[in-house]
Amino acid sequence: MSSHMHTGTGTLSQDHHPTLRHNEREAIGAELQDVLIELLDLTLLGKQAHWNIVGPHFRPLHLQLDEYVEAWRLASDAVAERAVALGHNVDGQSRTVAARTQLAPLPEGPIHDGDVVREMSERLVDAIGHIRTRMDRLEDVDAVTADILHGIVAGLEENLWMLRVHAA
Repeated sequence: MSSHMHTGTGTLSQDHHPTLRHNEREAIGAELQDVLIELLDLTLLGKQAHWNIVGPHFRPLHLQLDEYVEAWRLASDAVAERAVALGHNVDGQSRTVAARTQLAPLPEGPIHDGDVVREMSERLVDAIGHIRTRMDRLEDVDAVTADILHGIVAGLEENLWMLRVHAA
């Protein structure tokens, strides 16, 4: 089957992204899949901390984590939709996230508020580092995708800053 469709005035490409070569789209999609895994796991870790936090700073951290989780969920959606727009099939199923995440799990059971700040800060630092590496690899290949990752990294770095002020 042809990847082009004939119209009255010429040929219209059915390619998802005709300005990028197939191998570039595949590489970008693979990088975005890995970012998706990080963001989805971050949302799960954030909820785990949100549900299990104890201590005098429970309420502000409980609410703050919910805000972060929502932002990370939106970021994961933007990443997945960019990958699909480039013709890459994404996989955000729990078993895929569990098998492929590079983020460390949180301890089980109640987590003291100071430990939540430390543990989630460590996960954010790791996620930022992993996403920055992928962003740098994409910089010269696809500026649009790199820009999406720039925004995500900026948001994560702001989350990290605001979380760390609790430890001061």
